[in-house]
Amino acid sequence: MSATAFALPPRDARADRPTPGIALTTNLVGQDALLPPGALALLVSLHRAIEPARQARLAARRERQAFFDAGGLPDFREDTRAIRDGDWTVAPVPTALQDRRVEITGPVDPKMVINALNSGAKVFMADFEDSTSPTWQNLLTGQRALIGAVQGDLAFTAENGKQYALKPQDEQAVLLVRPRGWHLDEKHVLIDGAPIAGGLFDIAVFAWHNARALQARDRGPYFYLPKLQSMEEAALWETALSHIEAALGLPHGQMKVTVLIETLPAVFEMHEILHALRERIVGLNCGRWDYIFSYLKTFRRHADKVLPERGQVTMTQPFLKAYSELLIQTCHRRGAHAMGGMAAQIPINNDEAANEQALARVRADKLREVTAGHDGTWVAHPALIPVAKAIFDEHMPQPNQRGVLREDVTVTRDDLIRPSTGTITRAGFEGNVEVCVRYLAAWLDGNGCVPIHWLMEDAATAEISRAQIWQWLHTPDVHLCDGTQIDYALLQRTLAALPAKLGDHSRLPGGERISEAIALLDALSHADELADFLTLPAYDRID
Repeated sequence: MSATAFALPPRDARADRPTPGIALTTNLVGQDALLPPGALALLVSLHRAIEPARQARLAARRERQAFFDAGGLPDFREDTRAIRDGDWTVAPVPTALQDRRVEITGPVDPKMVINALNSGAKVFMADFEDSTSPTWQNLLTGQRALIGAVQGDLAFTAENGKQYALKPQDEQAVLLVRPRGWHLDEKHVLIDGAPIAGGLFDIAVFAWHNARALQARDRGPYFYLPKLQSMEEAALWETALSHIEAALGLPHGQMKVTVLIETLPAVFEMHEILHALRERIVGLNCGRWDYIFSYLKTFRRHADKVLPERGQVTMTQPFLKAYSELLIQTCHRRGAHAMGGMAAQIPINNDEAANEQALARVRADKLREVTAGHDGTWVAHPALIPVAKAIFDEHMPQPNQRGVLREDVTVTRDDLIRPSTGTITRAGFEGNVEVCVRYLAAWLDGNGCVPIHWLMEDAATAEISRAQIWQWLHTPDVHLCDGTQIDYALLQRTLAALPAKLGDHSRLPGGERISEAIALLDALSHADELADFLTLPAYDRID
C-alpha cells in the first residue's frame, strides 16, 4: 500500500454532519479523508478551549522579553519555590520508553518516516516543527505517512524505482511526534475567523487517526513538546491534551510527553514544567541548538552577553554545561528521563580523514552526555546511530540512568547566563550568512531539513546564525577577529558575493529562491527589532 492510498479508521454517524465555525482555506486531493467532520469538530472545540489562553501566554512572552530588553535578567521564581523544594515525582515511565539511548529525528515525509522507523534507533521523533516547512501539502502528506506507519502498511517508491517498506513493528523505533510550538499558527484552518494553533492542529489530527491504535499496542500516543518558556505554557498543553483525551474517550494521562528545554526562560522552571505535566511527562530534553538561539534572543540588547561565532559555542562552554547538568539533576530527582542533545553531523563520504574527525567529535559529545548522566541522545542521520549507541552501550548497560541523581551539581542563576568567550572570524560571519540564505531558500521551497557543509541544518540551527547576525550588527563595536567592524556594509558585501560563491543554484535545495532568501535576510537583519522567529515572516511567503 502506498503512502498516499490507505484506509482510514471508521468513524461514527456524526462524521457526515457539517461542522459549523470552521473554514479550510485550501482544498487538496485527499484532504476530506484526513479531515472528516468529526476531526474538524475536535479542532473547533479544542481551539475554543485553548485559544484565549494561548494568546495570553504569547502576550506574556512579549512582556517578559521587554523586561529583558530593558536590562532585566531571568531567574528562578520565588512564587514557585514550594514546587522546587517539594517531594514529588512524575507518573511512572511506560515500558516502551524505558530505554531511549539513541533517538533519531527528522521530517515527516514518507521516505524519512520509513527509514527512521527502520533505522535501529530506539525512538523516532517525527518532526512537524523545525524539520518541516509547513506547506499545506507537507502537513497532509506527513499526517498520511504517520497514519500508514501506525497501521504498519506505509510504503514509498522513489523516482528511481527504489521501494521502501517498514520492518515488522517489533523491529521499529518507538514513534514520538513533535507538533509546532505555541507561537505558530495554521493559516489553512480558520475557526471563528482566526487561525488555529499549528501545534493543536498537528496533535489533534494525529491523535484522531492514531490514538486508539497506539493505545491498544501500549505505544502512547507519545509526543515531544517544543519551545515552552514557562510552567503556565506547560499547563496549557496539559489542558489541551486532557481535552483531546476526553473527546476521544482515552484515559486521562494516556498521551505521554517529553518536553524540550530549548529556551533560556524554561531552564529556570524545569521543576515547575515537570510538575504541571506530572501525570503524563516522561522526560526533558536538552534542545541545545534552540537553547543557544534563545540565549541570543533573550539577551539581544545586552552588549555584555554577545556570543562568539556559532562553531565556538559548544556544550563544554560553562553556561551550556550548567544547563545540561541541572537538567539531569532535575529530571532524575523527579523520576523522569534526561535526554541529551542533537548531533547534527552527516557522513562526509568523499573525505575519509574529515569524516573520521567529525565522528570523533560525535563520540566525544556522546561520551560527555552519558558520563554526565543523560539517559539517551539525539542524532540527525542514521549513520550516527551505531556511533552513539556504542558509546551509550559501553557506559550505560542498563536501560537508563535515572538512579544517577547528580547531587554534586550546584547551579546558580549566574552560571546559567554567563556568556561564553571566543572570537568572530570572517569565515564564521560569512558562514552564518550562507547558512541563513541557503536554509531560508530551501524552507520557502518546502524543504525544512537541509544538509549544508556536512551538517544537517534545521530551523533551530539557522536561527542561531540569523540571531547572531542581527545582534552583531545592532551591538556597538563588535568586530571580526581581524579588526573589521561588523556593520551593514560588511553584510551587504557578503550578501552580494554569495550568489557567485554558491555557484550553480539549480543543484541547491530551493536554489530558485536564493535571491528571495537574500532579500528576506537583509530585511530581517536591518530591522530595529529582532524577529521572534525566522519562520514567522517566511510563513507568509509559502502556499
